[in-house]
Amino acid sequence: MARMDDVARLAGVSVSTVSHVLNATRAVAPQTRTRVEEAVERLAYRRNDLARSLALRKTRTVGIAIAALSNPYFGELVSALNEALEAQGYTALLGDTGDDPDREVATVERMLDQRVAGLILATAASSGEPVASRVLDQSVPLVLVDRHIDARCDQVVPLNREPVEELVGHLADLGHTRIAAVAGAAGLDTTTERLDGYLATVAARGLDDDPALILRGRSRAQDAEAAARAAFAGPHRPTAVVVLNNAMTIGTLRALRGLGLTVPHDVALVCYDDFEWADLFQPRLTAVRQDLTTMARSAVGLLLSRICGDDRAPVVERITPQLRHRESCGCPAPD
Repeated sequence: MARMDDVARLAGVSVSTVSHVLNATRAVAPQTRTRVEEAVERLAYRRNDLARSLALRKTRTVGIAIAALSNPYFGELVSALNEALEAQGYTALLGDTGDDPDREVATVERMLDQRVAGLILATAASSGEPVASRVLDQSVPLVLVDRHIDARCDQVVPLNREPVEELVGHLADLGHTRIAAVAGAAGLDTTTERLDGYLATVAARGLDDDPALILRGRSRAQDAEAAARAAFAGPHRPTAVVVLNNAMTIGTLRALRGLGLTVPHDVALVCYDDFEWADLFQPRLTAVRQDLTTMARSAVGLLLSRICGDDRAPVVERITPQLRHRESCGCPAPD
C-alpha cells in the first residue's frame, strides 16, 4: 500500500505539500497540485483516515440515532441528513433506536465509544433529556431533529400546531363539525403540539368537542387501526378525521376500508406527514408535507459549526411544512 512519502517522492515535493493538497489546508501552485494528483493516481494512494483520526483525536464521522427507521418519514430524513453530511466530507454512523429508551441509550453509548465528531438525534418518547445530557457531558456536539425537548443544545424541528389548525379549519370550512383526531404517542412534543392545534381549532370554530373524538393511535399503524375501527363502527361516527402522523394514516385507512367506508364519500380524511406515494392513493391524500431537505441541511450546518468550535447559545429552528391539497378532504381534484 502506497504511503504519503511515496507520493511526495514521485511528485518531487515534500510530505507536507502532499498533505496540503489532499486536505485543502493551504494554497498550492497549480503545477505542483497537478504533479501530486498524478502521483496519487499512479500509486493508487488512499488516505488513511483512521490514522489521521487517531493523530488528531477526532473523526469525520457523525452519529445519527433515529427513533424508528421503519417509519418512511424517518427513512427520508436519514437520507437527507446523509446527503448533507457527505457534501461536507463527513460519514454517517447510523443507529435505529426503535423508539425504545433503553435501546436509545445503548445506541448513543456505542456511538460515543466510536468517537463520533458529533451526533444528530431524534429522541425516543420520554427519554431525550437524560440522553442529551449524557452526550453534552462528554463535550460532543449534539443537534436534535424532529422532536423538541428541554435540552441545552441546538434543535431543528417542524412547526406542528399551526399546520394542524389549517387542516382542521379546512374540514370545518367544508361543513364538518364532528371531526376525529388520531393522536400519536404520549410524551412526544409532536403529539402534544399537533393535538393542541386540533383542540384549539375545535374550540375556536365551535365544533363537537366530544372527548371520544380523540383516538389514541400511539404513533403506530396497528394502534391507529384499532382505535379508528372502534370509533367509526358506531352509528354516531365522525364525518371527518385528521391523522397526526403518517404511520397512523396507514392504520386509519385500513380500518375505514375494513368497515366498508370510502374516503371522502363516507369520511373526509386529512393527515400530517406526506408520503412520497400519497398521490397514488385513490383519492389522493390531502397532507402536510415536511421540508426534510431544509431540516437536514440546517441540522448538519449547526452541528458542523459546533464541531468547529462555535460556542454561541443553543438555537431552536422551526421548519414550516407545506399543505398538499388533494382530494381525500372531499374537494375536487386541484389543477
